[in-house]
Amino acid sequence: MEKKIGFIGLGNMGMPMAKNLIEAGYHLQVYNRTASKAEELNAASITICKTPAQAADGVKILITMLSEDEVLKETVSGENGILKTFPTDAVHISTSTIAPDTSEELYKLHKNSGNTYIASPVFGRPDAAAARKLFICISGDPQAKEIAKPILECLGQRIIDFGEKVSGANVVKVAGNFMITASMEMMAEAYTLAEKNGLDRAQVADFFGTTLFSAPIFQNYGRLIANKQFQPVGFKTKLGFKDARLTLKIAQASLTPMPTAMLVHNRLQSAVAKGWGESDWVEGVSRGVSEDAGV
Repeated sequence: MEKKIGFIGLGNMGMPMAKNLIEAGYHLQVYNRTASKAEELNAASITICKTPAQAADGVKILITMLSEDEVLKETVSGENGILKTFPTDAVHISTSTIAPDTSEELYKLHKNSGNTYIASPVFGRPDAAAARKLFICISGDPQAKEIAKPILECLGQRIIDFGEKVSGANVVKVAGNFMITASMEMMAEAYTLAEKNGLDRAQVADFFGTTLFSAPIFQNYGRLIANKQFQPVGFKTKLGFKDARLTLKIAQASLTPMPTAMLVHNRLQSAVAKGWGESDWVEGVSRGVSEDAGV
C-alpha cells in the first residue's frame, strides 16, 4: 500500500490523528495554516507543505480535518487548493463536521476532476483521538471507502458505514452532536437542581452515570459538568454553536420540527455572545445553566 498520504488540519483533533498515522508507518505531506504546528510531529515522517495543493501533490489519499465549511471548500477548490494537483483516482477523506450539502458540492467537484471525495466525520474528543478510540462514520463511493478503511482503522475503534450517498455520514454527525449538546443541557440542569437543593452534584452525577444512564456521554461529560471542569479545551463552544446552526439548517430543509435543537442553539448562542466562544462547549452549556440558577 502507498505509505505517503496528504494531511491537512493540525488542530485539537487533527494533531493526534496525524501522530497516530505516523506511528502506523505513514509519511505525511502536511499543510496547516499555522505552519509551526507541524513542529510537534516527527520531522523524519513529514513533508511540510506551503499550500493545500502541495499536500495533495502525488498522493493517492488525502485527509482533511478542518472545522469550517468555507475553509474546507477553499482548501479544495481555491487558488492553491487540493484540486490543482490531486491525482486522478485519488481519494479525499473528509473527517470534518460540515453541512451535508457541502459534502455533496465537494463530491461533485472531485468527480469533475477525476478523483473521489468521501465523508468520514468522527466522534470523540482529542483524548479519544490520541488513544485511537474514535467512532468513525463513513459514506460515499464503495470502492473509495474500501481504500480508506485501512487508514481509518489506524485512527479509531470502529468504522460505521452509512451508505453510498456521500452526505449520509454528515447527517449522522450533526445529529450526534445535537444529541450530545442536548444531553449536556439536561445533565447541567439536573445537577444544578441537585446543587441548589443541598446535594453534592458530583455524587449525583456518579449515581446516574453508573445506574440509569450508564453510557459514555453521561459518564464522561457528566463528570466534567458535575465538577465544573472546563479545562483543557477539547471542543470549542463556537464550534458547538456552528454545529447547532447546521442542525437547524438540516431540520428546516427537511421540514423536521426540532424544538430541543432550538433550545441548545440558543444556549450556545448565548455563551458565544458572553465571550465564551473559545471555551470548551461543556463550559458553554454548564456555566450558562449555573449562572441562570444563580450558582
